[in-house]
Amino acid sequence: MKKIDIVIPCYNESKCVELIYDALKELFSNELKTYDFGILFVDDGSQDDTLEHIVKLTNIENSNVRYISFARNFGKESAIYAGLENADGDYVALMDADLQHPPHLLIEMIHAIEDEGYDCATARRVKREKESRLRNFLSNSFYHVINWATGMRLAPGMTDYRLMKKQVADAIVSMREHERFIKGIYSWIGFSSKWVEYENVERADGDSKWNYKGLWNYAKTGIIAFAVTPLKAVIYFGFFVIGISFIYAIRLFIMAKMGIRLWQDTTTIILLLLFLGGVIILLLGVIGEYLARIYMEVKNRPIYIAKEKKLEIDNKKEK
Repeated sequence: MKKIDIVIPCYNESKCVELIYDALKELFSNELKTYDFGILFVDDGSQDDTLEHIVKLTNIENSNVRYISFARNFGKESAIYAGLENADGDYVALMDADLQHPPHLLIEMIHAIEDEGYDCATARRVKREKESRLRNFLSNSFYHVINWATGMRLAPGMTDYRLMKKQVADAIVSMREHERFIKGIYSWIGFSSKWVEYENVERADGDSKWNYKGLWNYAKTGIIAFAVTPLKAVIYFGFFVIGISFIYAIRLFIMAKMGIRLWQDTTTIILLLLFLGGVIILLLGVIGEYLARIYMEVKNRPIYIAKEKKLEIDNKKEK
């Protein structure tokens, strides 16, 4: 019997961990009863009693739940890494705890891998009706920009919800960069993948932990981690300014030879200097972002620090 390890990152999901456990248990007791499964919760430094609820699940009869609890909030990307690093099933699934990733999609994902020959299957949202137009627009724009900048093919609406062979999970774990952008890593490692489309589902409880600031930082990390286009843009802009300056110098030289009085406008000169100064500062900021990422990488700090973990299944009974 093949085993599926299900990695579930959690951050302040105390009301959801038992719901996702019950949903998965029901699924593997019926449609997927020919498969063994285990659940690996990764508590990303939750501030509520998420860990207590997870520990409670490990104490029930014939429990197949394991967990890792971080010393602080290291971020979802680090939680994904920790889960994949400690998964040991024939297949590894990655899904959120809030039930926005429908468990029943695992049926189609397994079919894609075992019957259609794919290495992994990825869930992709095709409708996001409950989200604002601004968020949808920004999300779609991000995918267009990062695809153009990196040459990757990230599909709008793609999620972290996927089922993969253990070989694919091991390939992801082998990439140990600290500034992680998991969607880019999925694309970079290769392997054949099938899109499994579904409509957006509301959270089982609570609100999304993502705000616009967090999404902006995530997008910035993705572009800087996989694209050198911003650095090339600095060079291209430099050549552009040099070209414009050269053309303008020739124009001034010709006007002087013809005895035409040169146009003198202090305001225009000041505006040009302010514009070029602002652009230079912006470009230095772009370079600074890359240098900051390099600085963080060369420190070679751990991707995460576990405060507590239980990675062995002892099948003890609740007392």
